[in-house]
Amino acid sequence: MTSITNPWRGIYRILAGRDKRAALQTTLKRKVGTLTKILQDTVQHMLQVLTPEDNQEDDTELQKNICALAQEDIDTDNEKGYTVQEVKNVVLSMGKNKEPHEDGIPSEFFKIVVEILPRYMSAIYYGCLRKGTFPQRWKKALVITITKSGKTQRKEVSKFRHISLLDTGGKVLEKLFFNRINHHMNSRGPMNENQFGFRPQRSIIDAAMLINTRNANAVNLTAADI
Repeated sequence: MTSITNPWRGIYRILAGRDKRAALQTTLKRKVGTLTKILQDTVQHMLQVLTPEDNQEDDTELQKNICALAQEDIDTDNEKGYTVQEVKNVVLSMGKNKEPHEDGIPSEFFKIVVEILPRYMSAIYYGCLRKGTFPQRWKKALVITITKSGKTQRKEVSKFRHISLLDTGGKVLEKLFFNRINHHMNSRGPMNENQFGFRPQRSIIDAAMLINTRNANAVNLTAADI
């Protein structure tokens, strides 16, 4: 169950296997009105709807221009390599008691390695930065589907949402990239307090909760004036 103070609590319980309500429904309704009959059909239908293929032929001109721009080389000074301490800080900041994901390697293993072979691990991540690449292996994810609140009895695939669990190695690289970008942005001045996306400890959930709080306060003020 979620709460106002921690809307992710129920999701974490499901991902940790402590909430058995995450059982997969074996019958879903297709757009044409027919129902899936076996688990394989249900999963295939969910994949088609929740993770549609990226067909470049369907891209708009704006999307095509953005993709072309992303393929061009950027003429900037080379970024300084990650320091040993920089990598070590990120690895040691990873959460404890996390379930291993697709590769089966828990975060605690990375913490041991970075203490024993800090320069070796730093060299791996600097290689990713120098080549401007994010290894395909670290892009693989373990996908967990959960049922949206209040929609348990429905048969439409829209009742589900999926969460992708990434390997720890990719999470470390992502955080190293993020820290560099965040430092660059903050060095140019403080960010707007209403910026929730791509900021530490902030998300769209926080924005929604802020709006909900403001609406509740507005209602209370109105009631007090009556």
